[in-house]
Amino acid sequence: MQPIDTARRRLIQWLTAGGGLLALNQARAHHTDTHWEDRSEHQIVYQCNKADADYLGHILFSVGELIRKYEDNVEVIVACFGSGIHLLGKKPGRPIPTELQERAASLAAYGVAFHACGNTMKGLKWTEEDLVDYAKMVPIGVDDIMLLQERGFSYFSW
Repeated sequence: MQPIDTARRRLIQWLTAGGGLLALNQARAHHTDTHWEDRSEHQIVYQCNKADADYLGHILFSVGELIRKYEDNVEVIVACFGSGIHLLGKKPGRPIPTELQERAASLAAYGVAFHACGNTMKGLKWTEEDLVDYAKMVPIGVDDIMLLQERGFSYFSW
């Protein structure tokens, strides 16, 4: 039996090469369920505030590259607010390519967290029911980023 790191690495490479795969809900990074109890050596939060397909593609590609390089030793959160929140909508109000939605779902299956700004959701008249299952609503997106930085997360804005 292969160690989980090797199997995970191979699966991540396959997912990146082949696009998203939605049926991988069993795969989880070690910090997914324990979030703060089993801290990875590296933590980063990405700001995602645009619905532009190229912009979203760059963010998701970068996230995948970090997961590929650091495997279980990186904790990644994508903080979505403004028009970027449409990436997390079951029925996005802006055109989001299906490929990007699938890629985000695949990354979530590997423990990448996607946070949705509650203030943006209020403005759109969205509830948690409007979000994809892997998204977590936070009250204020910018506050979430600030609190994550205070906990040691690096901040990245595209």
